[in-house]
Amino acid sequence: MALLVLALAQLVISLDYSIVYVALPDIGAGLGFDDHDLQWVVSAYVVAGGGFLLLGGRAADLLGRRRMFVLAALLYAGSSLVGGLAQNPGALVAVRAVQGVGGSLLFPATLSLINTLYAEGPVRNRALAVWGAAGAGGLCLGSLLGGVLVEAFGWPSVFFVNVPVAGALAVAGRCLFPADAPRDRARRFDVVGALTATGGVTLLVFLLVRAPAEGWDTPAALTSAALSAGLLTLFVAVERRSRDPLVPGRLFARRGLPTAMAVTALFNATFSSVPYFLTLYFRTVHGYSAVATGLAFLVPAVVVAVGTRAGERAVAVVGVRRMLVGGLVLGAAGAAALAQALTSDGSYAGLLPGIVLLSLGQGAAWTGMWITASTGVAPGDQGIASGLASTTLQVGGAVGLAVLVALAGGVGQSASGPGLLDGIRTAVFATAAGIGCGALALLVPRRTPSP
Repeated sequence: MALLVLALAQLVISLDYSIVYVALPDIGAGLGFDDHDLQWVVSAYVVAGGGFLLLGGRAADLLGRRRMFVLAALLYAGSSLVGGLAQNPGALVAVRAVQGVGGSLLFPATLSLINTLYAEGPVRNRALAVWGAAGAGGLCLGSLLGGVLVEAFGWPSVFFVNVPVAGALAVAGRCLFPADAPRDRARRFDVVGALTATGGVTLLVFLLVRAPAEGWDTPAALTSAALSAGLLTLFVAVERRSRDPLVPGRLFARRGLPTAMAVTALFNATFSSVPYFLTLYFRTVHGYSAVATGLAFLVPAVVVAVGTRAGERAVAVVGVRRMLVGGLVLGAAGAAALAQALTSDGSYAGLLPGIVLLSLGQGAAWTGMWITASTGVAPGDQGIASGLASTTLQVGGAVGLAVLVALAGGVGQSASGPGLLDGIRTAVFATAAGIGCGALALLVPRRTPSP
């Protein structure tokens, strides 16, 4: 039951990120968003979520994992209720930012609970596969659920659906998870480090989300870049002098966590960007309805779940590094096949070979990268290790989508014609190249450090 609750929490986080994609046109029309501001319904969640993950991870370590899990679930429930009742664009964007903060608290609390409740090895790997199936599948299922809800009940329903689920998570977490140990007063919370890291990362994600559309030389972009660089530099200086740093240097003594951070960044920059372009392809190129678009993502959701389970079993046979390479190779081949099949008169069946390979690789890579991130990390540092890997996940997603949209020639919700299709294909081919480069990087032999 505890694992079911943890998996459901990850499903909620993933759904909350992707469920609004299909609802964006209806949200824009219903609340009167300007075309260039509509992206902030998604971006506000990404910016706030990415900026607060380090803080959320360390809070789970120091303040209690169960306590942070319950608090984050309640924050989700409350903000979702307000979001469904929003009457203007500003209120909805603010709600999405609060949901992002909830995600930044819930994600590391959930992952660190798994990594402390289950012993390192096959038992934890199996738990991570179940949790990973819920998370990676949620990215695809969000489009299906969003389409059904929008068609049946209107756009507010994509927010209201979270209220009972998140409320139930808070209650279940309070009842099922072991009570948090009394706080170790000898370990201090690095307030200055938390503030500088949160501010610096938030501004960095804001820059990466906004600058590609509005320009890198605008006052907002230049100011964000300067402030982010200054705060992150100050963060490094503070951490070197802190007795209890927010990010302990010992975490980087092992190769596993830095490798996982690189893979999570690549994963979100590539795999997680594909649904954005497929949604454009289905809705704009082929004119699918919201429900039909959601149904088109049902196959990827199922295959991703299969991939997470297959990845967990492959780790026991070939090891996590080889399994990660295999998952990335599958993903690269699938993305290339998918891009080739994206045509103006192509059928959905023609997309399936690419979708299946891409989704299998996605599921396997998702499981493998979180196994890598948690291996060898002490229980007291699991929260911040999760926060570090999930921060690079969010930053990678912001960078990847911005780069791919730029490569696609500025493809947007209102684009149409042959240029749109060419742009989508270019983006998916670039995704295949990026995943392939990641696989090659993992194949580079590791140097043995000198004594």
